Amino acid sequence: MPVSGECFCGSVKYKIEGTLKDARSCHCSRCRKAFSSQASSYALVKPEEFKWLRGEELLSSYESQPGFGLQFCGKCGSTLCGTYKGSIHGVTLGCLNGSPDVEVGYHIFVDSKATWEIIPKGVKTYSEGAP
Repeated sequence: MPVSGECFCGSVKYKIEGTLKDARSCHCSRCRKAFSSQASSYALVKPEEFKWLRGEELLSSYESQPGFGLQFCGKCGSTLCGTYKGSIHGVTLGCLNGSPDVEVGYHIFVDSKATWEIIPKGVKTYSEGAP
């Protein structure tokens, strides 16, 4: 069953004809700033399973480090996906529609999380990146 997602204003929409994989929340300072939140929750997708349905011309891109970047709606600012070397690499979970079959499996960079954030007990965490 396809998964769809869209930005806050609804101008940019996409679908995924595949499975969301390796969902995680990143608590590093860069993700907190990029997503204006305590963490960024995202899942990996295969580029060939991802398709823009509308609003692709409204996308703005930002390369945060060589090869890695983000794409967001140039109208409302919603961060929609991550890119790697120009291809879609993953999607932000907050922009998904409905109740997709995905669960955050672990939290990364928790040693640099915001001091005001409390991570629940029992969740899998890593001091730095994913194993």
